[in-house]
Amino acid sequence: MNRPKTSEYPIWGETYIKLVHGNVVDILERQVTEFADFIISLEDKSDYAYAPGKWTIKELIGHIIDTERILVYRLTCFARHELQSLPGFEEDDYVANAHFSDRALTSFSEEFSLLRRANLYLIKSLTEEELNRSGIASERKITVRAIVYIIAGHIMHHTAIIKDRYLG
Repeated sequence: MNRPKTSEYPIWGETYIKLVHGNVVDILERQVTEFADFIISLEDKSDYAYAPGKWTIKELIGHIIDTERILVYRLTCFARHELQSLPGFEEDDYVANAHFSDRALTSFSEEFSLLRRANLYLIKSLTEEELNRSGIASERKITVRAIVYIIAGHIMHHTAIIKDRYLG
């Protein structure tokens, strides 16, 4: 899959896309086990937030899973040629209303792994024509291809944040 051009996504997408080097599908496949294992390794810090008002590890992992669901929904809509504009989402509100602290961190690892495996079936089935399709989400135009790269980069971005700010 070719790397998306900057004209294929809003400026915020660059944060994630710039982190992806190599075959994006291979990266997505590796993340199934690598990120799931990383989640498990955080058990002793699962309720830790690095500063007041910041998300805990559980909340951050929950955010990652919620975001993947939303991005794949957008990807599906646009790949299937949806013409309606899709709404944005307020990540802080999603976290505040999710009850992530009530869950065991192992459940997040299992959920992520299952979700990503299912998403890979869809991503691998996309044709070049479908990857080139675009739609409007959060009032910004984005292609299916760019969403695939953002999904991979989103995990990389937050893994770096966890390592830097939560694990020091």
